[in-house]
Amino acid sequence: MSAATQTAVFRAVDVAKIYQMGEVKVHALRGVSLELYDHEFVVLLGASGSGKSTLLNILGGLDVLTTGTVYYLDKELTASDESELTRYRRENVGFVFQFYNLIPSLTARENVELITEIATDPMDPMEALEMVRLADRANHFPAQLSGGEQQRVAIARAIAKRPKVLLCDEPTGALDVQTGIVVLEAIARINQELGTTTVVITHNAAIAQMANRVISLSNGQISGVQKNTTRISAKELEW
Repeated sequence: MSAATQTAVFRAVDVAKIYQMGEVKVHALRGVSLELYDHEFVVLLGASGSGKSTLLNILGGLDVLTTGTVYYLDKELTASDESELTRYRRENVGFVFQFYNLIPSLTARENVELITEIATDPMDPMEALEMVRLADRANHFPAQLSGGEQQRVAIARAIAKRPKVLLCDEPTGALDVQTGIVVLEAIARINQELGTTTVVITHNAAIAQMANRVISLSNGQISGVQKNTTRISAKELEW
């Protein structure tokens, strides 16, 4: 399917973000424009400080831009107030971060149930855990799970509300290679089976081979866009 016939889930137009650090202005984003499409798997690739996380947080409604415009479908996110952004995040966006942010006193299933209680059309928590191949660990507490298992519980929690988009910030950053591959397999499965628009930010160029498109960032700007004509599975990755 060509970009011309795809639905743009996100459209960012000339987005800039400036942080004031004392007397110093830090330009995290410098005029970024892009479109992200329905069902797409996109990798945002760049070194630390390139603006990847800032861009992801603006798309996810966790941060606000300084200048520019961001649209989610036909809604202008940049015109939304805080209550509208909260509703947008709750109803449309799943987040996965480098650190899992699970509640230690709750089992895997209970951590996922937290999200299903506030969602409008949630999955059964066990269905979400099955999608990440962890149904057999549902009654284990985070301390009883490996790092990769905890990250997969975090993914199950993120997808249990059936979000339109899944935004992943260095999801394998705290994991070894083999464990990271298992986590990436789970993310790819969700993209394929649920059709969730998926964005993974990473500094690891190897992961880019899984994506439909790779958008490279450097110094707060897009430095390149590459479409992968041949994608490889997580199991085939080497880094």
